[in-house]
Amino acid sequence: MQPDTPKKATGFPARLHVLIARNAPVGLVIRRGPAERVATFSWNRRTDTIVLGQWMKGYIHERRADLSPDGKHWIYFAVNGRWSDEAQGAWTAVARAPWLKAETLLAKGDCWQGGGLFLDNRSFWVDGGDCHEPLQLSRDVKRKPFYEPSTRYGWESLTVYYDRLQRDGWTLVSLDSERASDRITLFERRLPHGWTLQKLCHANASNKRPQGTGVYWDEHALINETGDTLTFPKWRWADWVDDRLVYAEAGALYRRAIRNAKELAPPRLIHDFNAYTFEERLAQY
Repeated sequence: MQPDTPKKATGFPARLHVLIARNAPVGLVIRRGPAERVATFSWNRRTDTIVLGQWMKGYIHERRADLSPDGKHWIYFAVNGRWSDEAQGAWTAVARAPWLKAETLLAKGDCWQGGGLFLDNRSFWVDGGDCHEPLQLSRDVKRKPFYEPSTRYGWESLTVYYDRLQRDGWTLVSLDSERASDRITLFERRLPHGWTLQKLCHANASNKRPQGTGVYWDEHALINETGDTLTFPKWRWADWVDDRLVYAEAGALYRRAIRNAKELAPPRLIHDFNAYTFEERLAQY
């Protein structure tokens, strides 16, 4: 399949979040923008090919999402506010990546908990699973009802997100330090040549946050072995993927190599997601 050609669009940059398959060279990109419009994309990490999946009118809580180790399925929590519909306006779904069409559909009816994590290619955990109403169940992947993560970080997005980060190689350094009513949790990841990537996870319910961010948002920094710090407050997602630094900024996905203990290679564009606009698309299954 050839990559889709994005359509022209204007306005505030798209907001991106990326899920990485642990045992396959694929990823899933969640693109948000404008408000209450979200699209999903597959990312072939061998070729850096991006292919559009589906759009929805609503909101996907990307910090409650996960991709199976083989990259074939994903779990997500979505809200469209249609509380009288069968899915009760908010639901957890398991679909074939990168599509949205649910193979497992669990109605929630509110925004507490929801979403989950894959435990392996065939089983997943749902946050607040017993608080959902099963509407449809997959025959390929199954919910593990009695699993619980070792640590809970509240009743919204953070339990899924923080457990996913630690599972995928991040170290929790400090939890919920206060800074002017903004709760910040610090994660770190060791990189080659003595570099450290920091992820500062904000939980800020006030209006004093960067334009285009919600209650939960991230910023990043790089520290070399001599203690020099490079700050990247506009990186909305970043990770070490396939021996390269990959990050999302201003609606585009970039990669950078680390040259040595003090120098990064110039950024190279993987894909610009800004020009896409909403369109009706059916899942290919």
